[in-house]
Amino acid sequence: MKIIIATDSWKGSLSSIEAAGLIEKGAGAVFTDAEYLKIPIADGGEGTVEALVGGLGGEIIRLTAEDPLGRPVKAFYGAIEDKAVLEMAAASGLPLLQEAEKNPLRTSTFGTGELILSALEAGFTDITIGIGGSATNDGGAGMARALGYRFLDRDGRELPPGGGALGEIASIEDSSVSPLVQKAEIHVACDVDNPLLGRQGASAVYGPQKGADPAAVKLLDSALTRFADVVEEWKGEPMRDIPGAGAAGGLGFGLVAFCGAEMKSGIDTVLDLVNFEEKLMGADLVITGEGRIDGQSLRGKVPVGVAARAAPGGVPVLAVVGSIGEGASEVYRYGIDSIMNTMDRPMLLEEAIARAEETLEDAAERACRMIQIGMRIKETRRAHN
Repeated sequence: MKIIIATDSWKGSLSSIEAAGLIEKGAGAVFTDAEYLKIPIADGGEGTVEALVGGLGGEIIRLTAEDPLGRPVKAFYGAIEDKAVLEMAAASGLPLLQEAEKNPLRTSTFGTGELILSALEAGFTDITIGIGGSATNDGGAGMARALGYRFLDRDGRELPPGGGALGEIASIEDSSVSPLVQKAEIHVACDVDNPLLGRQGASAVYGPQKGADPAAVKLLDSALTRFADVVEEWKGEPMRDIPGAGAAGGLGFGLVAFCGAEMKSGIDTVLDLVNFEEKLMGADLVITGEGRIDGQSLRGKVPVGVAARAAPGGVPVLAVVGSIGEGASEVYRYGIDSIMNTMDRPMLLEEAIARAEETLEDAAERACRMIQIGMRIKETRRAHN
Protein backbone atom coordinates (compact mmCIF):
# COMPACT_ATOMS: atom_id res chain seq x y z
CA MET A 1 0.00 0.00 0.00
CA LYS A 2 1.39 3.40 -1.02
CA ILE A 3 0.19 6.49 0.82
CA ILE A 4 1.04 10.03 -0.33
CA ILE A 5 1.01 12.74 2.36
CA ALA A 6 0.80 16.21 0.80
CA THR A 7 -0.28 18.80 3.35
CA ASP A 8 -0.11 22.55 3.79
CA SER A 9 1.33 24.19 6.91
CA TRP A 10 -0.91 24.83 9.91
CA LYS A 11 -0.40 28.53 10.43
CA GLY A 12 0.62 29.42 13.96
CA SER A 13 1.49 25.87 14.95
CA LEU A 14 3.04 23.48 12.40
CA SER A 15 5.08 23.72 9.20
CA SER A 16 4.02 21.52 6.30
CA ILE A 17 7.02 19.29 6.98
CA GLU A 18 6.06 18.85 10.64
CA ALA A 19 2.41 18.24 9.76
CA ALA A 20 3.33 15.56 7.20
CA GLY A 21 5.47 13.77 9.77
CA LEU A 22 2.66 13.70 12.34
CA ILE A 23 0.17 12.41 9.77
CA GLU A 24 2.60 9.63 8.84
CA LYS A 25 2.97 8.71 12.49
CA GLY A 26 -0.80 8.52 13.03
CA ALA A 27 -1.46 6.60 9.82
CA GLY A 28 1.49 4.32 10.55
CA ALA A 29 -0.19 3.12 13.73
CA VAL A 30 -2.86 1.56 11.51
CA PHE A 31 -1.15 0.76 8.22
CA THR A 32 2.15 -0.47 9.61
CA ASP A 33 3.48 -1.95 6.37
CA ALA A 34 2.51 0.89 4.04
CA GLU A 35 4.99 2.88 1.96
CA TYR A 36 4.73 6.55 2.92
CA LEU A 37 5.85 9.40 0.68
CA LYS A 38 5.73 12.84 2.32
CA ILE A 39 5.50 15.85 -0.01
CA PRO A 40 5.34 19.14 1.92
CA ILE A 41 3.15 21.58 -0.03
CA ALA A 42 2.30 25.29 0.06
CA ASP A 43 0.12 27.61 -2.01
CA GLY A 44 2.64 30.35 -2.79
CA GLY A 45 2.26 32.30 0.43
CA GLU A 46 4.35 32.36 3.58
CA GLY A 47 6.08 29.01 4.12
CA THR A 48 6.38 28.13 0.44
CA VAL A 49 10.18 28.30 0.37
CA GLU A 50 10.54 26.18 3.51
CA ALA A 51 8.13 23.57 2.16
CA LEU A 52 9.83 23.26 -1.21
CA VAL A 53 13.40 23.30 0.08
CA GLY A 54 12.53 20.75 2.75
CA GLY A 55 10.66 18.52 0.34
CA LEU A 56 13.11 18.69 -2.56
CA GLY A 57 16.42 18.90 -0.72
CA GLY A 58 17.43 22.42 -1.64
CA GLU A 59 19.28 25.16 0.23
CA ILE A 60 18.16 28.36 1.96
CA ILE A 61 20.13 31.42 0.80
CA ARG A 62 20.12 34.19 3.42
CA LEU A 63 20.72 37.88 2.77
CA THR A 64 19.83 41.32 4.07
CA ALA A 65 17.16 43.27 2.22
CA GLU A 66 14.87 46.22 2.87
CA ASP A 67 11.64 45.65 4.77
CA PRO A 68 8.41 47.41 3.65
CA LEU A 69 9.56 50.65 5.30
CA GLY A 70 13.12 50.56 3.99
CA ARG A 71 14.80 49.15 7.10
CA PRO A 72 17.32 46.27 6.96
CA VAL A 73 15.74 42.85 7.49
CA LYS A 74 17.14 39.32 7.34
CA ALA A 75 15.51 37.71 4.33
CA PHE A 76 16.01 34.55 2.25
CA TYR A 77 15.17 32.56 -0.85
CA GLY A 78 15.47 28.89 -1.78
CA ALA A 79 17.89 27.30 -4.23
CA ILE A 80 16.70 23.96 -5.63
CA GLU A 81 19.14 22.63 -8.22
CA ASP A 82 18.99 25.19 -11.06
CA LYS A 83 15.85 26.93 -9.79
CA ALA A 84 15.30 29.72 -7.26
CA VAL A 85 12.13 29.94 -5.17
CA LEU A 86 11.16 33.18 -3.42
CA GLU A 87 8.30 34.41 -1.26
CA MET A 88 7.72 38.14 -1.23
CA ALA A 89 6.63 37.99 2.42
CA ALA A 90 10.28 37.36 3.39
CA ALA A 91 11.12 41.00 2.64
CA SER A 92 7.82 42.78 2.04
CA GLY A 93 5.39 40.88 4.25
CA LEU A 94 2.80 42.21 6.66
CA PRO A 95 4.24 40.30 9.67
CA LEU A 96 7.39 42.46 9.41
CA LEU A 97 5.44 45.50 10.62
CA GLN A 98 3.95 46.48 13.95
CA GLU A 99 0.26 47.36 13.88
CA ALA A 100 0.98 51.10 14.10
CA GLU A 101 3.46 50.86 11.19
CA LYS A 102 0.96 49.56 8.62
CA ASN A 103 0.64 52.19 5.92
CA PRO A 104 0.28 51.12 2.26
CA LEU A 105 0.69 54.73 1.19
CA ARG A 106 4.36 54.39 2.19
CA THR A 107 5.26 50.68 2.17
CA SER A 108 7.33 49.37 -0.72
CA THR A 109 8.21 46.09 -2.45
CA PHE A 110 11.83 47.20 -2.94
CA GLY A 111 13.11 44.35 -0.75
CA THR A 112 11.33 41.81 -2.94
CA GLY A 113 13.16 43.26 -5.93
CA GLU A 114 16.43 42.84 -4.01
CA LEU A 115 15.65 39.14 -3.53
CA ILE A 116 14.96 38.73 -7.25
CA LEU A 117 18.15 40.60 -8.19
CA SER A 118 20.21 38.50 -5.78
CA ALA A 119 18.88 35.29 -7.35
CA LEU A 120 19.56 36.62 -10.86
CA GLU A 121 23.12 37.65 -9.95
CA ALA A 122 23.70 34.18 -8.45
CA GLY A 123 23.03 32.75 -11.91
CA PHE A 124 19.44 31.55 -11.59
CA THR A 125 17.36 31.98 -14.75
CA ASP A 126 14.31 30.02 -13.56
CA ILE A 127 12.68 31.86 -10.65
CA THR A 128 9.38 31.19 -8.93
CA ILE A 129 8.00 33.80 -6.56
CA GLY A 130 5.06 33.39 -4.19
CA ILE A 131 3.29 36.68 -3.59
CA GLY A 132 1.01 36.08 -0.61
CA GLY A 133 1.04 38.07 2.63
CA SER A 134 2.16 41.50 1.41
CA ALA A 135 2.25 44.75 3.41
CA THR A 136 2.31 46.84 0.23
CA ASN A 137 0.12 48.48 -2.38
CA ASP A 138 2.69 49.94 -4.77
CA GLY A 139 1.91 48.00 -7.94
CA GLY A 140 5.34 46.39 -7.81
CA ALA A 141 7.04 49.76 -8.39
CA GLY A 142 9.43 49.21 -5.48
CA MET A 143 10.37 45.78 -6.79
CA ALA A 144 11.06 47.28 -10.22
CA ARG A 145 13.18 50.08 -8.71
CA ALA A 146 15.48 47.46 -7.17
CA LEU A 147 15.98 46.00 -10.65
CA GLY A 148 16.98 49.39 -12.08
CA TYR A 149 13.72 50.97 -13.28
CA ARG A 150 13.08 54.62 -12.45
CA PHE A 151 9.67 56.24 -12.08
CA LEU A 152 9.61 59.98 -12.66
CA ASP A 153 7.13 62.80 -12.11
CA ARG A 154 6.42 65.64 -14.55
CA ASP A 155 9.54 67.49 -13.39
CA GLY A 156 11.80 64.46 -13.93
CA ARG A 157 12.15 63.75 -10.21
CA GLU A 158 12.11 60.18 -8.97
CA LEU A 159 8.99 59.22 -7.07
CA PRO A 160 9.33 58.38 -3.36
CA PRO A 161 8.50 54.81 -2.21
CA GLY A 162 4.94 53.68 -1.56
CA GLY A 163 1.61 53.41 -3.28
CA GLY A 164 0.56 56.94 -2.43
CA ALA A 165 3.16 58.53 -4.71
CA LEU A 166 2.15 56.64 -7.86
CA GLY A 167 -0.49 59.21 -8.73
CA GLU A 168 2.32 61.60 -9.70
CA ILE A 169 4.01 59.31 -12.21
CA ALA A 170 4.63 60.80 -15.65
CA SER A 171 7.27 58.53 -17.22
CA ILE A 172 9.36 55.39 -16.87
CA GLU A 173 13.12 55.21 -17.40
CA ASP A 174 14.62 51.76 -18.02
CA SER A 175 18.19 52.37 -19.24
CA SER A 176 19.70 51.07 -15.97
CA VAL A 177 17.67 47.87 -15.68
CA SER A 178 19.76 44.76 -15.09
CA PRO A 179 20.08 42.82 -18.38
CA LEU A 180 19.67 39.64 -16.34
CA VAL A 181 15.94 40.37 -16.02
CA GLN A 182 15.29 39.72 -19.70
CA LYS A 183 17.23 36.44 -19.61
CA ALA A 184 15.16 34.90 -16.82
CA GLU A 185 11.87 33.02 -16.74
CA ILE A 186 9.91 34.30 -13.75
CA HIS A 187 6.82 32.43 -12.57
CA VAL A 188 4.37 34.03 -10.14
CA ALA A 189 2.62 31.70 -7.69
CA CYS A 190 -0.65 33.47 -6.90
CA ASP A 191 -3.83 32.14 -5.28
CA VAL A 192 -6.16 35.08 -6.01
CA ASP A 193 -7.62 36.36 -9.28
CA ASN A 194 -8.28 40.01 -8.41
CA PRO A 195 -7.67 42.64 -11.09
CA LEU A 196 -5.49 45.63 -10.29
CA LEU A 197 -8.24 48.26 -9.93
CA GLY A 198 -11.81 48.85 -8.82
CA ARG A 199 -14.14 47.23 -6.29
CA GLN A 200 -12.37 43.86 -6.58
CA GLY A 201 -8.91 45.37 -7.00
CA ALA A 202 -5.81 45.52 -4.84
CA SER A 203 -6.66 48.68 -2.89
CA ALA A 204 -10.35 47.99 -2.16
CA VAL A 205 -10.07 44.32 -1.23
CA TYR A 206 -6.70 44.12 0.53
CA GLY A 207 -5.86 47.72 1.42
CA PRO A 208 -7.83 47.78 4.71
CA GLN A 209 -5.94 44.82 6.20
CA LYS A 210 -2.69 46.66 5.42
CA GLY A 211 -3.74 49.78 7.30
CA ALA A 212 -5.70 51.78 4.72
CA ASP A 213 -8.82 53.64 5.85
CA PRO A 214 -11.59 54.45 3.29
CA ALA A 215 -9.90 57.71 2.24
CA ALA A 216 -6.56 55.92 1.75
CA VAL A 217 -8.24 53.14 -0.24
CA LYS A 218 -9.70 55.73 -2.63
CA LEU A 219 -6.34 57.49 -2.97
CA LEU A 220 -4.46 54.24 -3.56
CA ASP A 221 -6.88 53.05 -6.25
CA SER A 222 -6.60 56.42 -8.00
CA ALA A 223 -2.79 56.29 -7.79
CA LEU A 224 -2.71 52.74 -9.18
CA THR A 225 -5.00 53.84 -12.01
CA ARG A 226 -2.53 56.53 -13.01
CA PHE A 227 0.33 54.05 -12.64
CA ALA A 228 -1.46 51.52 -14.85
CA ASP A 229 -2.17 54.19 -17.49
CA VAL A 230 1.51 55.11 -17.75
CA VAL A 231 2.81 51.53 -17.59
CA GLU A 232 0.38 50.24 -20.23
CA GLU A 233 1.21 53.10 -22.58
CA TRP A 234 4.92 52.36 -22.06
CA LYS A 235 4.40 48.62 -22.67
CA GLY A 236 1.87 49.02 -25.44
CA GLU A 237 -0.55 46.46 -24.05
CA PRO A 238 -3.31 46.23 -21.39
CA MET A 239 -2.44 44.33 -18.21
CA ARG A 240 -4.57 45.78 -15.42
CA ASP A 241 -7.32 43.15 -15.77
CA ILE A 242 -5.06 40.09 -15.87
CA PRO A 243 -6.36 37.69 -13.17
CA GLY A 244 -4.04 38.13 -10.20
CA ALA A 245 -2.78 41.57 -11.28
CA GLY A 246 -4.13 42.94 -8.00
CA ALA A 247 -2.42 40.32 -5.85
CA ALA A 248 0.03 41.57 -3.22
CA GLY A 249 -1.00 45.18 -3.70
CA GLY A 250 -0.46 45.01 -7.44
CA LEU A 251 2.86 43.18 -7.32
CA GLY A 252 1.34 40.69 -9.76
CA PHE A 253 0.83 43.55 -12.23
CA GLY A 254 4.38 44.79 -11.69
CA LEU A 255 5.99 41.40 -12.18
CA VAL A 256 4.17 40.90 -15.47
CA ALA A 257 4.92 44.43 -16.68
CA PHE A 258 8.56 44.77 -15.63
CA CYS A 259 9.80 41.17 -15.57
CA GLY A 260 7.68 39.50 -18.25
CA ALA A 261 6.49 37.09 -15.57
CA GLU A 262 3.93 34.33 -16.03
CA MET A 263 0.98 34.29 -13.59
CA LYS A 264 -0.06 30.87 -12.32
CA SER A 265 -2.09 29.35 -9.50
CA GLY A 266 0.09 29.05 -6.41
CA ILE A 267 -0.79 25.46 -5.64
CA ASP A 268 -0.40 24.39 -9.29
CA THR A 269 3.02 26.03 -9.43
CA VAL A 270 4.16 24.16 -6.33
CA LEU A 271 2.72 20.83 -7.46
CA ASP A 272 4.54 21.20 -10.78
CA LEU A 273 7.82 22.00 -9.02
CA VAL A 274 7.61 18.85 -6.88
CA ASN A 275 6.62 16.66 -9.88
CA PHE A 276 3.46 15.61 -8.08
CA GLU A 277 1.99 13.49 -10.89
CA GLU A 278 5.16 11.41 -11.07
CA LYS A 279 5.15 10.81 -7.30
CA LEU A 280 1.44 9.95 -7.43
CA MET A 281 1.99 6.93 -9.67
CA GLY A 282 0.99 3.71 -7.91
CA ALA A 283 -0.56 5.49 -4.91
CA ASP A 284 -3.53 3.93 -3.10
CA LEU A 285 -4.40 6.93 -0.93
CA VAL A 286 -3.57 10.63 -0.68
CA ILE A 287 -3.77 12.39 2.68
CA THR A 288 -3.78 16.17 2.52
CA GLY A 289 -4.71 18.89 4.99
CA GLU A 290 -4.59 22.47 6.27
CA GLY A 291 -5.55 24.40 9.37
CA ARG A 292 -9.10 25.15 8.19
CA ILE A 293 -11.25 23.95 5.33
CA ASP A 294 -14.32 25.87 4.16
CA GLY A 295 -15.92 27.30 1.05
CA GLN A 296 -12.85 29.49 0.43
CA SER A 297 -10.73 26.36 0.04
CA LEU A 298 -12.04 26.12 -3.52
CA ARG A 299 -10.03 29.25 -4.41
CA GLY A 300 -6.58 27.75 -4.87
CA LYS A 301 -5.99 26.17 -1.47
CA VAL A 302 -3.78 23.13 -1.01
CA PRO A 303 -6.29 20.30 -0.34
CA VAL A 304 -8.44 21.05 -3.39
CA GLY A 305 -5.37 21.55 -5.58
CA VAL A 306 -3.95 18.22 -4.47
CA ALA A 307 -7.31 16.49 -5.01
CA ALA A 308 -7.56 17.86 -8.54
CA ARG A 309 -4.27 16.18 -9.42
CA ALA A 310 -5.29 12.88 -7.79
CA ALA A 311 -8.74 12.69 -9.39
CA PRO A 312 -7.75 11.66 -12.96
CA GLY A 313 -6.11 8.52 -11.58
CA GLY A 314 -9.01 7.72 -9.28
CA VAL A 315 -6.83 7.93 -6.16
CA PRO A 316 -9.00 8.59 -3.06
CA VAL A 317 -8.20 11.75 -1.08
CA LEU A 318 -8.59 12.29 2.66
CA ALA A 319 -8.29 15.80 4.15
CA VAL A 320 -7.23 16.08 7.80
CA VAL A 321 -7.95 19.62 9.00
CA GLY A 322 -7.91 21.74 12.13
CA SER A 323 -11.45 23.01 11.70
CA ILE A 324 -14.36 22.71 9.29
CA GLY A 325 -16.05 25.96 8.26
CA GLU A 326 -19.10 27.03 6.30
CA GLY A 327 -19.24 25.67 2.78
CA ALA A 328 -16.72 22.90 3.41
CA SER A 329 -19.01 20.28 1.88
CA GLU A 330 -18.42 21.93 -1.52
CA VAL A 331 -14.94 20.36 -1.63
CA TYR A 332 -16.51 16.93 -2.10
CA ARG A 333 -17.37 18.02 -5.62
CA TYR A 334 -13.69 18.68 -6.33
CA GLY A 335 -12.08 15.34 -5.53
CA ILE A 336 -11.85 15.27 -1.73
CA ASP A 337 -13.58 12.11 -0.53
CA SER A 338 -13.63 12.68 3.24
CA ILE A 339 -12.69 15.27 5.88
CA MET A 340 -11.43 14.48 9.38
CA ASN A 341 -11.40 17.25 12.01
CA THR A 342 -8.47 17.17 14.46
CA MET A 343 -10.36 18.65 17.41
CA ASP A 344 -11.48 15.90 19.76
CA ARG A 345 -13.64 18.24 21.86
CA PRO A 346 -14.67 21.92 21.90
CA MET A 347 -11.63 24.13 22.57
CA LEU A 348 -10.37 27.67 22.18
CA LEU A 349 -7.94 28.54 19.38
CA GLU A 350 -5.07 28.89 21.84
CA GLU A 351 -5.58 25.33 23.09
CA ALA A 352 -5.98 24.00 19.56
CA ILE A 353 -2.62 25.51 18.60
CA ALA A 354 -0.94 24.22 21.77
CA ARG A 355 -2.25 20.68 21.16
CA ALA A 356 -1.77 20.69 17.38
CA GLU A 357 0.82 17.91 17.32
CA GLU A 358 -1.20 15.59 19.55
CA THR A 359 -4.54 16.14 17.82
CA LEU A 360 -3.20 15.93 14.25
CA GLU A 361 -1.51 12.58 14.88
CA ASP A 362 -4.65 11.29 16.61
CA ALA A 363 -6.95 12.48 13.81
CA ALA A 364 -4.80 10.78 11.17
CA GLU A 365 -5.00 7.53 13.13
CA ARG A 366 -8.79 7.82 13.57
CA ALA A 367 -9.29 8.48 9.88
CA CYS A 368 -7.15 5.53 8.85
CA ARG A 369 -9.01 3.24 11.24
CA MET A 370 -12.22 4.18 9.43
CA ILE A 371 -10.55 3.43 6.11
CA GLN A 372 -9.45 0.10 7.54
CA ILE A 373 -13.05 -0.75 8.44
CA GLY A 374 -14.06 -0.12 4.84
CA MET A 375 -11.28 -2.39 3.64
CA ARG A 376 -12.42 -5.17 6.00
CA ILE A 377 -16.03 -4.84 4.83
CA LYS A 378 -14.86 -5.22 1.25
CA GLU A 379 -12.78 -8.29 2.15
CA THR A 380 -15.72 -9.83 4.02
CA ARG A 381 -18.06 -9.34 1.09
CA ARG A 382 -15.51 -10.83 -1.26
CA ALA A 383 -15.11 -13.88 1.00
CA HIS A 384 -18.90 -14.41 1.16
CA ASN A 385 -19.17 -14.28 -2.61
